[in-house]
Amino acid sequence: MSQDFNPPVSADQANLQKLQSLNTVGTISYVLHLVVAVGAIIPGGQLGPMLLIAALIIDLMNRSRAEGTWHASHFRWRIRTVMVAAVLYLVTAPLWFFLLVPGWIAWTVISIWFLYRIVTGFMAMNKGQEIGLNS
Repeated sequence: MSQDFNPPVSADQANLQKLQSLNTVGTISYVLHLVVAVGAIIPGGQLGPMLLIAALIIDLMNRSRAEGTWHASHFRWRIRTVMVAAVLYLVTAPLWFFLLVPGWIAWTVISIWFLYRIVTGFMAMNKGQEIGLNS
């Protein structure tokens, strides 16, 4: 009978595996956010809300694993971006009911801001850089 030999994993290897796993989760989340952001600017994004909720759940469930790494800033960045956008959309929703054009303008500006934040964060993550919350 042969036994599988699993050599012990060093702390550096474990840390590298953790960062690779966080990078995979971050990439999935950023891609989902990116699809939502593009769908918000280009009409017809019916899957947008479901994808956004999925991305938010992924971020909320994994952010504690990222604590102590540069990935933590990206989890905060994505979660904060979604929450701020949600508040802005809710606050400006009455404009759609009263005045169509101001509502359209407000939501377009919010959607462009959302897209900018997602692209900026995604680019920083791909470079292995933290993202600042004040950016």
